[in-house]
Amino acid sequence: MKLLALFSGILFLSHGGLAADRRPNLVFILTDNHGAWTLGCYGNPDIRTPNLDRMAEEGMLFNRALSSNPVCSPTRATFLTGLIPSQHGVHSFLDPKYMVGPEAYYTLEEFETLPEILHSEGYTCGLVGKWHLGANLTPQDGFSTWVTMERGSTRDFYSDPIIENGEIKPTPKYMTDLWTERGKQFIDEQKNSEKPFFLYLAYNGPYCLSPLLLEPAKNRHASYYSDKYLPSFPRDTMHPWQHANKDYHNRDVSIRRVAAEISAVDDGVGEILKAVRDAGLEEDTLVVFAADQGWMGGQNGFFGMGDHTRPVAAHDLMMQIPFIVRQPGTVVPGKSELMISNYDFLPSVLDHLGLGRRIPKGHKLPGRSFAPVLKGEAIEWTNEMIYEMEGCRSYRNDDWKIVIRKFPDGPSELYDMKRDPHERFNLFGQAEQVEIQARMLQTLETKFNTLADPEYDLWKGGRSKCKRHVSAE
Repeated sequence: MKLLALFSGILFLSHGGLAADRRPNLVFILTDNHGAWTLGCYGNPDIRTPNLDRMAEEGMLFNRALSSNPVCSPTRATFLTGLIPSQHGVHSFLDPKYMVGPEAYYTLEEFETLPEILHSEGYTCGLVGKWHLGANLTPQDGFSTWVTMERGSTRDFYSDPIIENGEIKPTPKYMTDLWTERGKQFIDEQKNSEKPFFLYLAYNGPYCLSPLLLEPAKNRHASYYSDKYLPSFPRDTMHPWQHANKDYHNRDVSIRRVAAEISAVDDGVGEILKAVRDAGLEEDTLVVFAADQGWMGGQNGFFGMGDHTRPVAAHDLMMQIPFIVRQPGTVVPGKSELMISNYDFLPSVLDHLGLGRRIPKGHKLPGRSFAPVLKGEAIEWTNEMIYEMEGCRSYRNDDWKIVIRKFPDGPSELYDMKRDPHERFNLFGQAEQVEIQARMLQTLETKFNTLADPEYDLWKGGRSKCKRHVSAE
């Protein structure tokens, strides 16, 4: 089904803030393990996010942004390449031995990535924050600023190792504040440059998992949340598929920790937006805020992402990510109901920056450009997306979702997303749904058969660049 992109908001006309020969700057802010539903601008009444709420009011908020995988390394690889795991080969989170040490290597070396493309087009590129794509000690893809983490997981926001100037050392301060500080520094260094810049600011917060959630937060928001009940986190009976994170279910200390870390990220977003404004670059800078994958905090009895269940799950809230885009004078304020995925990010950003000719053509991209929508234009768009986590694959459109698990066979799922948006009633195998089930399954198979690279297609004996998360699959 085709539809025209609709949004609400006031139309702003672009104007000539940039020199004719200079492209817009790009600030891409990415958070770690973060569901859209936790933000005020997505309807959360409990967690304080005034800066993101304001960014959403001043920019375009996508209500239906979904991630194609539930794990950080694959989703980050998808944001930077526009490819899905069965194309780029990063199916799960990357083993630490590939990040630092004799076996370290960069997992996306053979692909054109967003920073590589922007660097080749004259952008000054800076990475600040989490990388988790390999060879962490060595700047990749044209990044001239490279401040990152030694590993992918977070054990302690106050002492975990970071990498700066090629040296591994403990973080000098609360990591969320450190990344904000370094991001501001990068922006300040670029304000008088004749070259455009790309800042990839990848927070490792809120990081809504790990034993950290059994400890109270220590940041400046901890006292505010210390006695709050936060009813937006459902206290539901644990789902029988829950495999990890069982200790955090329905625990106030865990819920309050998540809220405090989200508010700290929100502080950082406010400071970054202020740094762009203070540099006189607001109208010349596209700022995108997103998360690597979704996260559930009690809904349907789940706590965490799809990799925390057995079998691996594909619930909408494990996919739904915040996605907010802001560039005053160019991006139309409002809300979009397009169903978009993280694999649409790269073609859309390049198109918006006037670099549509540089959208990679070496592989068939699953994504499309929604860039015209950012400027208030109506486009034809099919609301659909695909998702995969090793042996679990899903296809979702406006009306239905199908989930198929290959290794071992089943259980499979089919949901009527109009009547059952919370995915409570599995209709797979029911006689009344035989035709829609067949159509959905055929569409899923066709899409993956068309897109998947045989080298990385796990369903057909391909390999992975990562250790398999679920070895039986």
